[in-house]
Amino acid sequence: MRMLHTMLRVGDLDRSIKFYTELMGMKLLRQKDNEEYTYTLAFVGYGDEKDHTVLELTYNWDQSEYDLGEGFGHIAIGVDDIYALCEDLEDKGADVYRKPGPVKGGKTVIAFVRDPDGYAIELIERKESDDL
Repeated sequence: MRMLHTMLRVGDLDRSIKFYTELMGMKLLRQKDNEEYTYTLAFVGYGDEKDHTVLELTYNWDQSEYDLGEGFGHIAIGVDDIYALCEDLEDKGADVYRKPGPVKGGKTVIAFVRDPDGYAIELIERKESDDL
């Protein structure tokens, strides 16, 4: 078994696709409208779905925002140079609300950014020798 995808409901599909592709460096893998049930699915990720876990962005045509609730925590993405990425994200208008730095009580360097719908994304600086 393996993880296939995580689904996020989004209020503006184009805005979310732009964020995940242009700012976070993912690729739009596929997109499909369901006219009968009035929603669109877009799958984005860093590699093909047959080999990688991806994000499913679900856009319900009649809803532009959601209450994120307290149950969902965050998505985590491993990055090579967290300081350069966060600077680039901020230059492009992203909300890096936890600046890069060591996690409390540890050495791993992390940061947090919000996507356009307010979902939290933890950025974790990865080294080749790091275990997942």
